[in-house]
Amino acid sequence: MMPVTPDPLRAALLAGLDALQLRLSDSQVDQLLAYQALIAKWTQVYNLTSVREPRDMLTHHLLDSLAAVPALQRHLHKAGLEGGSRLLDVGSGAGLPGVVFAICCPSVQVSCVDTVAKKAAFIRQAALTLKLPNLDGLHARVESVAQPFDVICSRAFASLADFTCWSAGALAPQGVWMAMKGKHPAAEILALPEKTAVFHVEQLQVPGLDAERCIFWLQPVS
Repeated sequence: MMPVTPDPLRAALLAGLDALQLRLSDSQVDQLLAYQALIAKWTQVYNLTSVREPRDMLTHHLLDSLAAVPALQRHLHKAGLEGGSRLLDVGSGAGLPGVVFAICCPSVQVSCVDTVAKKAAFIRQAALTLKLPNLDGLHARVESVAQPFDVICSRAFASLADFTCWSAGALAPQGVWMAMKGKHPAAEILALPEKTAVFHVEQLQVPGLDAERCIFWLQPVS
C-alpha cells in the first residue's frame, strides 16, 4: 500500500490553528481549505485578490482572519451572545474575515456587504459550496443597510471615522464595531467624532506573518 502524502497546506493551517490555540473540527478545517481553493478559482476570472500563491493566501488571508476569531468569541461570550448573534462584514471583498467567522462560529449569522456585485455573488456562492446557512452576501453600500447587527467588523476597509460613520445605521442598540488594522492608527483615533469611542484594543500575532496586527473595539457614546 502506498503511503499517504501529507497535504502541506493542511499541515500549515493546523500548525497555525495550534499557535492561535483555536480548536476547530475536521469539517471546519476542510471548509477553510475549500474556501481558499474557491478564492483561487474565482480569482482566475474575477481577480478577487492580488495574492495568488497558496501558502501566501493561507498566511495573508486565512490565518490573518483566524487570528481575530478568539477575540470575537471572547466578546460574544462576555456580551451573552453565544447562543446567536448577527455580524456584518463591511467591504468584505472575498469574504475576509466574514466567511472565516461564519465557518468558525456557526451560531453567528454573518452578512458580508460589498459594493462590487461580483464579490457579493462570490460570497453567496461560497455559502452554497461550503454549506454555510449562516452566511449571506449583500450587494449594497453599507449606508443603505438598515437591519441591526450586534457586531460590525471590517478588515483594512477605511479610516475608523468613515467605517463607524457609514455603518452606524446598521448597529444594534448594544452593538459594537470591530476594526481589524495593521499598525496602530493613532491619527485615525484622534479623528473619531465625540460620539464614538474606542473601549478596547487587542494586539494580534498572525502565525507565519511578520507584521503588526490589532483589533480596535468601538462603541457609540451618549
